[in-house]
Amino acid sequence: MAGNDKQDGLTRRGFMKALGIAGIASTGLNTGKALAQEAAGKAPSLPKRKLGKTGVEVSILSLGGMFDTLNNQLLLRQAHNWGVTYWDTAEGYGNGMSEDGFGRYFTRNPAARKDIFLVTKFRQGTAEAMTENLDKALKRLCTEYVDLFFIHGIKDFSEIAEPKPLKQWVAAMKKAGKMKFFGFSTHANMEDCLLAAAKTDWIDAVMFTYNFRLMHTDKMKQALDACTGAGIGLVAMKTQGGGPVKTDSEAELQMAGRFLEKGFTDKQAKIKAVLENPNIASVCSQMPNLTILSANVAAARDLTKLGGSDFELLHRFASETREGYCAGCGRICGDAVAGDVPVSDVMRCLMYYREYGDRELAREVYAGLPREARQKLTEIDYTNAEKICPQGLAIAALMREASELLA
Repeated sequence: MAGNDKQDGLTRRGFMKALGIAGIASTGLNTGKALAQEAAGKAPSLPKRKLGKTGVEVSILSLGGMFDTLNNQLLLRQAHNWGVTYWDTAEGYGNGMSEDGFGRYFTRNPAARKDIFLVTKFRQGTAEAMTENLDKALKRLCTEYVDLFFIHGIKDFSEIAEPKPLKQWVAAMKKAGKMKFFGFSTHANMEDCLLAAAKTDWIDAVMFTYNFRLMHTDKMKQALDACTGAGIGLVAMKTQGGGPVKTDSEAELQMAGRFLEKGFTDKQAKIKAVLENPNIASVCSQMPNLTILSANVAAARDLTKLGGSDFELLHRFASETREGYCAGCGRICGDAVAGDVPVSDVMRCLMYYREYGDRELAREVYAGLPREARQKLTEIDYTNAEKICPQGLAIAALMREASELLA
């Protein structure tokens, strides 16, 4: 675009004007049409897909509960009404307050529980501790069971594969009727975790980081094929892969302008790109307000498929901007710094701070990292880690930024 304000038929000035009017970072041009159809009683239902071998059909859009659900009961009602019936939360979201919010909704709307595919998660512990934690979660959620329980945030499948008591605990909880299905979530080394899970017979579903930046790699394709073959249900998270469009980036403006002309925001297009894979049962998205919820629902309802040129544009954009995105391959940089600093976890905190705009969450997650690791953050030599980082990240500078912003 150098020396030319044109970008595929849309002028830069016109695009920037549309950016201001449409709120491209959070809403969508197709939203108005969807809401009009809703009011007229003609809105299409939100599609559902089977969650692997569970055989259960879930909405292709999942409500991520990492927000103040207690004081956003209207949003929960609207999500329910619009067919977003896969709800995801965790013990750690607001120290249980997210679960409390879902529980309040079920208490006020008892008939709603049968409509909702309910998921919660927490970190692994002893069988006794996990039973106690699950009982507390069920009490907060005001329900007798969860449809799916995840061990939260593993980095290596050995974390859950080696301790035999975990498999026995899962069987006991299923027999007691406290959970229907079991799996894990992962933000790091996703491909290795998925490949290992596919070799087992007791993992029902996995929630993992997956987006337009990661879907093209051979290893990710291999991992998804393996899980699909094993009947493991797949739920994608972190689907935006870098946050909202930045108006100072020509590459991002070009991409966003292309989708704006087609009637989508860049964020809607990224969700649709993930859902083009029929093996992804649902996309879990944090939707803390009605604007984002309605935009995502509109994207999920719209049956217009992205074309090959759209995927090519996303792929090219991902390649050109990869130095600004952590792909979650934490083992690579972790080994390079001898495990002294959990680089991928720190990068996730930066993502919450910069791209989610949730500074409180970023600092909360950062504070939960080992104190010794936080103290070493600016003392480590990251030269080797930077040399082998597949994304070419300036890790040392990013770790300094995290120390300054989050400490």
